[in-house]
Amino acid sequence: MSSPLSADHPAAQPPGSGSVDALISQTRRLKGEVDAVRRDARTDAAEPRERWERALYDLALHQLSDLDTHLAQLRDGLPQAPPDAAEAVSQIRAVPPAPRRGSLLSRVGSAEWNLLTDEASWSGELYQILGRDPEAPPLTLDELPSVVLDEDRAGLTAMVTSCLVDAKPIDGEFRVVRPDGEVRTVHMMGEPVLDADGSTVSMWAVLRDVSELRRSQRAVSETRDSLQHQEQRARTEHRLAVELQQAVLPTWRGSPRLVHQDPQPLDLAAHHLPSSTSALIGGDWYDALQLSDGQTLLSVGDLTGHGVAVASGMAMLLGAVRGMAMAGTEPGQLLSLLNQLLDATVQPALGSAVCCRYRPETRTLTWAQAGHPAPLLFRNGTGRMLHTPAGVLLGATSGASYAQAEEALEVGDLLLLHTDGLVPGRGRPETAQQLLDLAPRFDAARTAQDCVRTVVEEFGGSGREDDACVLVAKVTS
Repeated sequence: MSSPLSADHPAAQPPGSGSVDALISQTRRLKGEVDAVRRDARTDAAEPRERWERALYDLALHQLSDLDTHLAQLRDGLPQAPPDAAEAVSQIRAVPPAPRRGSLLSRVGSAEWNLLTDEASWSGELYQILGRDPEAPPLTLDELPSVVLDEDRAGLTAMVTSCLVDAKPIDGEFRVVRPDGEVRTVHMMGEPVLDADGSTVSMWAVLRDVSELRRSQRAVSETRDSLQHQEQRARTEHRLAVELQQAVLPTWRGSPRLVHQDPQPLDLAAHHLPSSTSALIGGDWYDALQLSDGQTLLSVGDLTGHGVAVASGMAMLLGAVRGMAMAGTEPGQLLSLLNQLLDATVQPALGSAVCCRYRPETRTLTWAQAGHPAPLLFRNGTGRMLHTPAGVLLGATSGASYAQAEEALEVGDLLLLHTDGLVPGRGRPETAQQLLDLAPRFDAARTAQDCVRTVVEEFGGSGREDDACVLVAKVTS
């Protein structure tokens, strides 16, 4: 086969074999390191990001393998042209069978088409790429489009015409159909060979099977698109969950005013602490509501899970709590009805809650709980956990009943209600103890808002895996 050189361009000197061998060694070492990392990645990845990472590893290996092959061909140099056709046929027949798919040694072939004699010469690798019989004559430029997909023929014709007529280099891809029906993607780079007058006498090209590479790139693109779609959906769900949460939780500025009573019987403050490790919104809530009989409803709760569905379920429960409390339902019976409500929902869910009614005329707190941390009572610089009445998680069992307890409060007492997850990495006993240790600071605080600020300063840092709520009620009269 003729040397792929234009008459007006001198041949570049090939690099020394030592430098190419060094590049091959570096490439293979890097390929081994990438392959080692790829093997550690999960092969059954279910998350889009994991599938995307796996596809990128595969793509990197394909490209490094291609580079290894190209460098080896560069080191070995161009094959010598056979002296006659008989020797050419013998060389073609001597080419070993095509390696199995996945081997890259058969993926780069070369060809030259002589415009003066209308002869074509192909390397054995090109026969393998196109799946053609090595004993068959090579296709001429006029015959080459016959193995190309219909939709790619126009592009191939345009590239060849530009090369032959305008002496422009070829650099493009097209898909071929092998005799067995398999479709392969071929990348062709070529250039015209000019005579001394500048006329094109032949066209030389290197054809490379890039089917696996393009398949890997498609996998990367598809998983990236899937990941972007998932992230967009997650952002939308997060925004909806936040808006829903903000719509139903009280938006207090300082302490809420209980409009029907003056002076105010309770100084109230609350705060929602979001997760620092997850963008998803949980089902935590807090509430304080003055009832028609002059009493005050205090409640906190947590519906298990995250996302829009959980925020919607939380809104439903909070609405039910408010409605039943306004109707005069006592805390124990209220939780029983909430349990029935969760048991009747289409999607099963579990929740915990504390529900309290405060009677200002007697300073009596009546409360019940459903698998939730008990309120903490602080008085005169010390604190304790209230005795917990019986109650199971909401939605855990049908027909559950919830006991009530009463606590007599005094002016200056401080009641703290909270949800699980307030103290990162701590269970309920440890959380309760850490909150009780704040008793001297609560005693020195002037307002409920100051106490909430203390809790946030103490536990509002990083490391929280779930949302949490805290509600503080200070008896003022």
